Amino acid sequence: MDKRIYLNNAATSWPKPDGVAEAVKKALEALPGSMHRGGIEDFDVFAAVRQRMARLMGVADGEDIALGPNATWGLNLALHGFPLEAGDVVIATKAEHNSVLRPLHDREAREGIRVLYLDTDETGCVRAEAWEEALKKHRPKLAVFPHASNVTGAVHDAAAMAALAKSFGAAVLLDASQSLGWIPVEADSWGIDMLAFTGHKYLLGPQGTGGLFVRKGIRLRPWLQGGTGIHSDLAEMPVEMPLHLEAGTGNEPSFHGLLAALEWAGEHPLETAEISSLVLCLREGLQEAGARVILPEGETTPVVSFTLPGESAADVGYLLEESYDIICRTGLHCAPKIFSCLGVPETVRLSLSRFTSREEIHAVIEAVRDIRG
Repeated sequence: MDKRIYLNNAATSWPKPDGVAEAVKKALEALPGSMHRGGIEDFDVFAAVRQRMARLMGVADGEDIALGPNATWGLNLALHGFPLEAGDVVIATKAEHNSVLRPLHDREAREGIRVLYLDTDETGCVRAEAWEEALKKHRPKLAVFPHASNVTGAVHDAAAMAALAKSFGAAVLLDASQSLGWIPVEADSWGIDMLAFTGHKYLLGPQGTGGLFVRKGIRLRPWLQGGTGIHSDLAEMPVEMPLHLEAGTGNEPSFHGLLAALEWAGEHPLETAEISSLVLCLREGLQEAGARVILPEGETTPVVSFTLPGESAADVGYLLEESYDIICRTGLHCAPKIFSCLGVPETVRLSLSRFTSREEIHAVIEAVRDIRG
C-alpha cells in the first residue's frame, strides 16, 4: 500500500473510487463499442455519460454536451469556435488557466479581437462591482470566468456573474474544471451559454475525459474536423450536436471509467462538512507553523495555497515530497496572471479530496513546521 500523502487533487484526483479501474479494464478487454465508428453498438457509453453529466450540470439535453479528452479541449472548442471579429471585446479574469489565456492570446494576435483581463482580489476572486463596471463600459461579446480558482480555491458567484454578463449582451463561458463534482452547478438556470469540464479532477474519473456544453442557438465553428461515423458524404462537419464538435474516435475505455465514477458518486453523496473542517484545520495549522496562507472568503474548493517566508515554493515542495512523502504542487499552476493580484510570485498548493484523512492533514502541518524550523 502506498504510504505517500497525495494532496494534488486539483491537478488529478487520486485515489479513484472502487470500480473505476475495473470499468476501464473491462472496456479494453471487450469488443470495441464506439458508436458509429465500426464498433459493436450494444451500449453507448458516451450517451450514458452525457445523460449523467446533464443532470450534474443542470442542463436539459445531454445532446448539447460534446465529449472529448479534457477541459482544455472544451475551452479551445469554445474560444476558437465562438464567432468573434476584429474589434470585438472579450472580458476574462486574471484567475484564468492557460487553457483560456493561450487561445485568447492567439485570437487576439491573429484576428484583432480585444481581451480585457480583470484583476482579482488578494484571494483570487473578481469583485462584483469591478465585473459590472467592466461589462457596462466595454459591452463584450463574450465573458469568460472560472467557477473556482485552481490556485486559491476561491469560488465565484457564477449565477450572479452570468446574469450581469447576459444583461449587457455577452455570451457566457464558464470554466468548471475546478468545481464540477464539488460544487452544485445549474447551467440552464444560471444562463450559462458554454461550460467546459474535465472528468479527472473532482468527478473522480480517469484522465482523457472531459467536454463542453453548448446552449442551443449558439453555433461554434468546429476546431477539429474529421470522421463522425455518419453523414460521411458531407464535406463539412454535421450541424447537429454533439457530432458537430466531436471529430474522431472517442476515448471509450476512459469514459467507461468516468461513468463508473459518476455512478459511484451518485451512490456516495459528497459530505462537505468534514472536508471543510479539514481545510480549516490545515489553514490554521499552516498559519501557526509560520506560513502565509491565502484565505478566500465564503465557499471554496478544498484547495489551500501558501508560501513560507524565506523559502521558494519549489524548495518547499521538493522537501515535502522527498523528506515527508507528501505530494503537492508548486509554482504558477498554469494560471500566471493571478499572482500579481495575490502579491506573491508563486505558491505551494495542497488540494484535498473526499478521501483525505485528518491524520494526513496533521502530518502535513508537522512537516511544514519542521521545514520552517
